[in-house]
Amino acid sequence: MISLIFLLFLSLSSTSNGQFYDESKNYEGSSDLVNLEYHMGPVISSPETSLYIIWYGRWNPTHQSTIRDFLYSVSSPANHPSVSDWWKTVMLYRDQTGSNITSTLVLSGEFHDSTYSHGSHLTRFSVQSIIRTAVTNKLPLNALNGLYLVLTSDDVEMQEFCRAICGFHYFTFSTIVGATVPYVWVGNSVKQCPEMCAYPFAQPKPFPGSGFVSREKMKPPNGEVGIDGMISVIAHELAEVSSNPMLNGWYGGEDAMAPTEIADLCLGVYGSGGGGGYMGSVYKDRWRNVYNVNGVRGRKYLIQWVWDLTRNRCFGPNAMN
Repeated sequence: MISLIFLLFLSLSSTSNGQFYDESKNYEGSSDLVNLEYHMGPVISSPETSLYIIWYGRWNPTHQSTIRDFLYSVSSPANHPSVSDWWKTVMLYRDQTGSNITSTLVLSGEFHDSTYSHGSHLTRFSVQSIIRTAVTNKLPLNALNGLYLVLTSDDVEMQEFCRAICGFHYFTFSTIVGATVPYVWVGNSVKQCPEMCAYPFAQPKPFPGSGFVSREKMKPPNGEVGIDGMISVIAHELAEVSSNPMLNGWYGGEDAMAPTEIADLCLGVYGSGGGGGYMGSVYKDRWRNVYNVNGVRGRKYLIQWVWDLTRNRCFGPNAMN
């Protein structure tokens, strides 16, 4: 789960024309306080995982295309550093049978719930009812290799959204949906809290007398603060649901219901030198849009790094070392 703690204190250095800014300090996260451990549960290890999107609320087709292209990019080649290169770090995690996390995400179905069938004020628990509506009306209930992605539009409110979370993952209860399947929820924060869940594309307003000075807002690579912010959160949650789908896989900490997962360890780290309040070295294109990975169809995205088991630190494909 991606929390809001730490998001307000990040900074970013980058250069134009695809060049790195060289940062002498190389924090790149730390697991000194949290020991990442494997708890003998499953990972999402199907050779091919079927991804189902539930678009809840009213969506702009252009925004949907941007998100789809990111999801296609997970398993499709693009110019280095790419989204699929980033996913290779996630794939390092395996279960007790020796099976690694899936290499292939296939967009296998979509459901458009434009009537807000469960209202515009949701709780975490109501996400399962949204999935039940989708599988009752159109989508298959795929308990073998299915993963469900519930995305809510910018006018939908979610319990704890903007106060404690930007996205979360969990699994359905068979008594509600009919089977146990992993799912992810992410909302569009553009109207509610872009400074929280779409940072660095939006900035928090300084409190009077706080001494906090807003930094320059970074331009989103696809031109949409809310959507580019969502994509970073989607990446975060996809990494974590894949490595800890039933809350007994890979995580740190003592509480399985509030785990520190493989993306939590690298919250706010997007490039080399990241950590300690610094986002790290990333790129700017000719229009000064900020990104760190390439996707299909010439897309660019800014997504955070994840914990690399082999290097024992945060890592991404745009790393300088």
